[in-house]
Amino acid sequence: MFLNLWTNKSTQTYLDKIEKVKEILSDCDAIVIGAGAGLSAAAGFEYSGQRFDTYFADFKQKYKIEDMYSGGFYPFESLEEYWAYWSRYIWINRYMDATEDVYETLLSLVKDKDYFVLTTNVDHCFQKAGFDKKRLFYTQGDYGLFQCMTPCHNETYENKDLILEMVSKQKDMKIPTELIPKCPHCGKPMTMNLRCDNTFVEDEGWHKASQRFLDFIRTRKI
Repeated sequence: MFLNLWTNKSTQTYLDKIEKVKEILSDCDAIVIGAGAGLSAAAGFEYSGQRFDTYFADFKQKYKIEDMYSGGFYPFESLEEYWAYWSRYIWINRYMDATEDVYETLLSLVKDKDYFVLTTNVDHCFQKAGFDKKRLFYTQGDYGLFQCMTPCHNETYENKDLILEMVSKQKDMKIPTELIPKCPHCGKPMTMNLRCDNTFVEDEGWHKASQRFLDFIRTRKI
């Protein structure tokens, strides 16, 4: 009896908060959306459990890796195996569609508003859902971009075609050696454009998005 009362009260409190947010959204002139990993998890991009087992059972068995995130830091024996892991990782988390329409629902609430999105997510879900690219600032990078690992220059490179080739041609948890991405300038291996340390490349697109966000904040009254 107590559990039912607590559950009903908790549910009603949650629904009240939703209604309050909807009321605020309907009355406001400008909106800044701050989003992290929880939003993508709600959209179906879980990095552990059944989803991990479906795509990484072989890596789990060989290396006892328990989730995608920790696997990203594993010291693989070769670049061929490293890119077999990461190409799958990028493919399912960047180029596959989310299973839940969380981002689409969010867009329906703000599409007619003056909005801007600031996000640490690197999976491109906002853009795939239809958010205006010029109203997005991906502060931590993008799974869909390569950069020089050094880096020797501040450019990034689209990776979809090569990632797909890695996924389709890998065998025994290795990609063909000739598919290992190399920097077109220095010849060293490429890596993902993810903010992991001070080698992260803030390319021209990153700086333009940063400036658009600053302009948005500066030109809206609080």
